[in-house]
Amino acid sequence: MAIFVRAKSFLSSSLRSLTRSQRCNHTLGERGLQAELYSGMAPAPNPALRPIDTSKWKKIQASKVGISLSMISFPSWIVLKILHKGGFEAYLVGGCVRDLLLNRTPKDFDVITTANLKQIRKKFHRAEIIGKRFPICRVHIKGSIIEVSSFETVARHDADKEKALSSLIPKICDEKDLIRWRNSRNRDFTINSLFFDPFTCNIYDYNGGMSDLKSLKLRTLIPAHASFQEDCARILRGLRIAARLCLSFSKDTERAMYDLSASIGGLDKFRLMLEVNYMLSYGAAVQSICLLQRFNLLNILLPFQAAYISQHRATKNSMMLMKLFFNLDKLVSCDHPADSSLWVGLLMFHLALVNNPQDALVIWTFASVLYHGNWKEGVEFAREYTKLEVKFVPEISEFSETKSDEDLAKEVAQFASLVQDSVGVLTETSNLFESMSRYPFSACSGLVFVPKITAKNTAKLFDLMVEDIRSFINGRGRMSPEINFHLLGIGDPCETRFVLGKIILETMKAGPRGDATEIGNDEKDLQPKATEEILSNNEIPGKKVKKNAPSSFIPDGNRGMLKKQKLVDDDTATKNQEMVTKDELNDLAEKHQEFGKTCKLSENKTNSMQGKISEKEEKSKKDKEKKSKKHTKVVEKSKHHIALHTVSKKQQRVVRELNLREEDEMDNLEKVLGKEEVKERTEEHKGRAGKERSGVSSLSSLFR
Repeated sequence: MAIFVRAKSFLSSSLRSLTRSQRCNHTLGERGLQAELYSGMAPAPNPALRPIDTSKWKKIQASKVGISLSMISFPSWIVLKILHKGGFEAYLVGGCVRDLLLNRTPKDFDVITTANLKQIRKKFHRAEIIGKRFPICRVHIKGSIIEVSSFETVARHDADKEKALSSLIPKICDEKDLIRWRNSRNRDFTINSLFFDPFTCNIYDYNGGMSDLKSLKLRTLIPAHASFQEDCARILRGLRIAARLCLSFSKDTERAMYDLSASIGGLDKFRLMLEVNYMLSYGAAVQSICLLQRFNLLNILLPFQAAYISQHRATKNSMMLMKLFFNLDKLVSCDHPADSSLWVGLLMFHLALVNNPQDALVIWTFASVLYHGNWKEGVEFAREYTKLEVKFVPEISEFSETKSDEDLAKEVAQFASLVQDSVGVLTETSNLFESMSRYPFSACSGLVFVPKITAKNTAKLFDLMVEDIRSFINGRGRMSPEINFHLLGIGDPCETRFVLGKIILETMKAGPRGDATEIGNDEKDLQPKATEEILSNNEIPGKKVKKNAPSSFIPDGNRGMLKKQKLVDDDTATKNQEMVTKDELNDLAEKHQEFGKTCKLSENKTNSMQGKISEKEEKSKKDKEKKSKKHTKVVEKSKHHIALHTVSKKQQRVVRELNLREEDEMDNLEKVLGKEEVKERTEEHKGRAGKERSGVSSLSSLFR
């Protein structure tokens, strides 16, 4: 709750200092607006069209609300700069502006420009236009993808709406204001309709977004029923934003969500998967599930899980499902999301347990083998911790400590097979209806939306355990116990298995009482750590403790960009010295002459000490010294800048290819922006690190 109180007071004090002179100097009488609104229109006007009060349009200096240019990600800044130098207007828009105002890490940075899509594509080395209804240009730069949209696209798509709004536009308005205002009218929520111009350092607010943000309220830009009928996916998006930021709903928004919740069943399956993944993979899964249940959407999207939650709420039993997602939320965040295979794997694991309850020792061993990456260590760990009685109903059937390794291996392999089979409930309607026979009084729409390719790849995670678990080796090896978020985000099987095992172990160690513990840095030790009770007697945790997911903002308020997380120690970096990137070698090239001079002095001293030596020996010695100096410098640089695990040769090849691509991009950027500016911005962003002031306020009213 603390972060939202701070965010609210921060915005309140910032906005209170703004004077009326900072507002756009546009006025239009209310009566004149009403006359223009209804003249020439049908007797029953469109409820989405409201009178325009331009006196409420605001232009706010970014520095007065705590936003600086250093908070913009480097790839986004490059895109903005190139478009600006090309003579186009370019802005940050939508959720990234909202998150920056709330002192949070944006999920992504969206750019909008006056250039059309073809002009955008021509400006960048690697860019493609995607989408049919609302096409955008995806720009690949420095390992990131920046989505760039055009004012022209939205204006052309909504030509009819533009005609209806044309009579509302004051003639004295500035043309740039009109362009931004027209575009803002097509946004979903007021807090997503803000524009940030990084070149004038102004924030433009045409719809009261700053006011709603200050009061932490989610409100549609047009009447809520009209907005959700226009695009029912906005319901899911609104719940996702409210869950992550702990926002309240305006009355009409909440009412419309209840009334139109059933309409999401008509959405495309790809769109449903996209929205659900945003909910579950970015650190707000528990709150998202609670809100989906509250608005009767969970029984449409995940009917089995909805029935499970309803039954446990009625009996007031602790829910293993929610504890699994609680522990997932502790590990991932917007700046360190997981691939969808992780939450799909958790659902499969839980489905298999509910339909086929297991001995506690089998569950401990299953999770421990996933975490440790081999059978021997996994069994030793499981036998040590199975003494803790964990009573999840119906998931755990019994407790035993006397099973032989041979019998245990058979049961764990059999359970892994059941986990694989449970994927059908998420992909096949017939399997879903069959599983729902467990809850005969619960509604089931028969909707399944998880793509079969995602389900297939997730099921493959358990192949090695089914085939021969005693010779199972994860392939991750003895890497750092810290999570590699890059590999987790791209769905690397080894990293996903490791994190899946970690989440299950933490859930089992915590037990129904909620005394959650962290898997310690020592792979064989569990360090106990208390956390709040979760969903016991229908309560939601008040705080969320994040691990391994640092934010891009430093604690004292001097916010800046995130440094690359250091994943290995100096010894590991030395072992990986051959993996120094081509960029780093190019950086060293300019210093080679200086190294040569140093080597020459060293040679003279050596010659004076050793006496006369032949020219051949001198040349040989000189070459060795030069190579040694060069090698030492490369190793030192790798210690400070290389943050890679000891990974497979295949992964090393991928890294080298990405480095070559990045080198091409940097050459192109230096031609456009100038070498000095690119170097300055790179150093500026690399030099900042910190931790996001994050937390989650109590959501005890979610299940009302």
